[in-house]
Amino acid sequence: MKKPIYAAILLAGTSLGLAACGGEAEEPVEVAAEDTIEGVEISDARLMLPPVAGNPAAVYFELANNSDRNLAFRGAEVEQAARAEVHDMMEWDGEMVMGEAPPVMVESGGSVSFAPGGKHVMAFDLAEGFAEGDTTKVTLIAAGGRRHSFEATAQAAGDDR
Repeated sequence: MKKPIYAAILLAGTSLGLAACGGEAEEPVEVAAEDTIEGVEISDARLMLPPVAGNPAAVYFELANNSDRNLAFRGAEVEQAARAEVHDMMEWDGEMVMGEAPPVMVESGGSVSFAPGGKHVMAFDLAEGFAEGDTTKVTLIAAGGRRHSFEATAQAAGDDR
C-alpha cells in the first residue's frame, strides 16, 4: 500500500515548473549542449497560443529516442510560462478527459507524438507580451533528472496544429 502512495506523491511533485520572466519577447532561444540528451531528437515543435487570453497554451512536437537506452520523461518546463505539465487523454468514468500524465516511456529506437487529442505539454500563465512568432525554450525532464531542451515557436490558436 505504501508504494502507490509514494508513487502518487512523486508524480504530484513533478508538475512544478520554473517561474517565467515577464516582459517583452526575447531573441530566439539557444539550447546549450548540456541541456540535451544524446540520441533524443525533437521535430515539429510548436506552442499553440490559447484562444482565450489567460487560458493555458499547449506545446506539441515529435520525439524520437535514437539512443541505446529507454527513457521516461516525467515533467516539463516552458521558459515563457509560470509552470508546465505533461498531459494526456485518458478514460475516466466512461468519458475521455485530459489530465496530468504519468511518466512517458520512450523505448530505445522508438518515438512518441505529442499532438492534439493525445500527449502534450500544457503551459500555464504565459509571460505578458509573449505572442505569435515568438520562441521559447521547452525542457523535458527525464527520470534521473536528465534534461532535454528545445525551441518551440508560438502559433496563433487558429493555425494548423
